[in-house]
Amino acid sequence: MATLIHTLADHSDDVNCCAFSSSCLATCSLDKTIRIYSLTDFAELPYSPLRGHTYAVHCCCFSPSGHLLASCSTDGTTVVWDARDGRVLAVLGQPSGSPVRVCRFSPDSAYLVSGAADGSVVLWNVYSLKLYRSGDVKDGSLVACAFSPDGNFFVTGSSCGDLTIWDDKMRCLCNEKAHDLGVTCCDIPSHPISDGEHGSRSIQMASCGQDNKIKVWLILFADLGVELRYKSTLSGHSAPVLACAFSYDGQMLVSGSVDKCVIIYETNTGNILHTLSQHTRYITTCAFAPCSLLLATGSMDKTVNIWQFDNEQPGAGNIVENESKVAVENWSEDDVSAWLCAQGLADLVGLFKANNIDGRELLNLTKESLTNELKIESLGLRSKILQKIEELRMKMVSASAPVPDEFLCPITRELMKDPVIAADGYSYEKEAMENWISSKRRSSPMTNLPLHTLMLTPNRTLKMAISRWQETQQK
Repeated sequence: MATLIHTLADHSDDVNCCAFSSSCLATCSLDKTIRIYSLTDFAELPYSPLRGHTYAVHCCCFSPSGHLLASCSTDGTTVVWDARDGRVLAVLGQPSGSPVRVCRFSPDSAYLVSGAADGSVVLWNVYSLKLYRSGDVKDGSLVACAFSPDGNFFVTGSSCGDLTIWDDKMRCLCNEKAHDLGVTCCDIPSHPISDGEHGSRSIQMASCGQDNKIKVWLILFADLGVELRYKSTLSGHSAPVLACAFSYDGQMLVSGSVDKCVIIYETNTGNILHTLSQHTRYITTCAFAPCSLLLATGSMDKTVNIWQFDNEQPGAGNIVENESKVAVENWSEDDVSAWLCAQGLADLVGLFKANNIDGRELLNLTKESLTNELKIESLGLRSKILQKIEELRMKMVSASAPVPDEFLCPITRELMKDPVIAADGYSYEKEAMENWISSKRRSSPMTNLPLHTLMLTPNRTLKMAISRWQETQQK
């Protein structure tokens, strides 16, 4: 079930686009502004709205890490903002000066694509914020763009109805007529590339257009090149379809139309799960959150509706449930990607996918493999990854069998990692007991009697017993 939980009505003109990060929602409008909201309570952030464009803002998108926000406008520029404080980091002018209709970050945040009304497409280097490559389509305006999960190619859609596949060097790999009256949007789910027929590789893509249709495609990779193969058409809308988007795992597809309806499909079957009709004018944009059960829809009625799904929806399973229902060592690369997002590590999704990190590989990662194989230079980032993996292992242990009570810290009631003995004779997690003492408490957490000394002695015997118990649970 999809439930309307909030409506944002701060824009003074049509809402053109909305985009999620793991913690925020961004919206942009004909009113020249971008607004950013916290997903915690949907309150607008203190530095919002962002004002920098001189004309209508057509599109906005977050980098995978959520640290950067890009927006593009009729004024011929793509602006890169620091999503944490709203500072302008760069104003990237389309070389032709043409109005920019769409922008997208690559999965590894290394590149940013901007597509313009004159058919020009630019690949910007995000690190240098300089133009890297450029190209153009033969006819029509560029209005849609989507990257492959590994970032090795991207697809653009034009107002003349073509879908064009480009590699990361801006070489055209394939061009196909997709919608007779023009493409309006396209999207590729974030799950990894899978094996296709006859030994080829394939991924799924959706496009929608002025012909009232939503089409599902397979992009096939074989020795002879790239092929865009039609798979199916999803019915339901009675007017041009202006927006479409996959859920993170690709199991749901949402669309918005001039008929004022939002339709949510089950991707595998094409069945309609929900039809939402709360907007009073054309639906211009829709987006699923990357790691939570939220959907945002924006409209020419100047509002953005936030919808929440229950846990039974296809594609709406949360990460915590997945951890308990599927053994981590059996996780797919897609499960690992979803876990990274839930841990605030979405910026690493592209890197982990490129190195085929599944559940078993994840559990075997070490400081050395993160440094030498994955080339993660930041010590802090390596430490955070290893800490999250250790927490995951602990959840695996606690889920597999009841933890003996003597292994639990009396203060936190969690499995102890570094047990110490206090003056009262009881063992505690070292950090928890140090926090107890630092709060100027001089009594025992267990007996409430005064502690004659604050000295804490490592309980190595208990630590070894916990370690042996963990090993038996992992077999």
